[in-house]
Amino acid sequence: MNDLAPERNLTELEEKTRDVMLTLPLFDAFKTDELDILARHLRFAEIRRGEHLFVEDDQGDYMCFIVRGLLDVLKKTTSGEDRVIARLGKGNTIGEMSIIDQSPRSATVVARQPSIVIILTKKRFEALIQAYPTLSVTLLKMVMRLLSQNMRLTTSQLADQLPEERHGG
Repeated sequence: MNDLAPERNLTELEEKTRDVMLTLPLFDAFKTDELDILARHLRFAEIRRGEHLFVEDDQGDYMCFIVRGLLDVLKKTTSGEDRVIARLGKGNTIGEMSIIDQSPRSATVVARQPSIVIILTKKRFEALIQAYPTLSVTLLKMVMRLLSQNMRLTTSQLADQLPEERHGG
């Protein structure tokens, strides 16, 4: 099967999604025809200040690439208060785990300022895998790289928070 068979022209919304994708270096690895295919499977969304992108413990079925704005990632403490654990802006991603595993959301995400995100749903990602396996592998590698970077950052931040342990000598 030819992974990149020619398809119909993009709709106006798909063109806008592709144009928004072009503003992110994350998508630099993709050729023009690949970006058109991705634009057919992704959607951009505008989020108002204070609006929730998702809520901790909700079932997740999409991830987002942040194009503009600032998002607060909130985690509930054992006492039930929300604590900001991260602030994410342009070029960051959020919710990647939800297109890979079936677990509920691990945090709440709220727009700190008006923001624009590109959304990839689990359903659309699976459709991409079926129709465009090579393109999907490239996208999946990108998502895995971002997850790895986020895990490394989280691990470093956790190490900085741990009390220093004395080693006997």
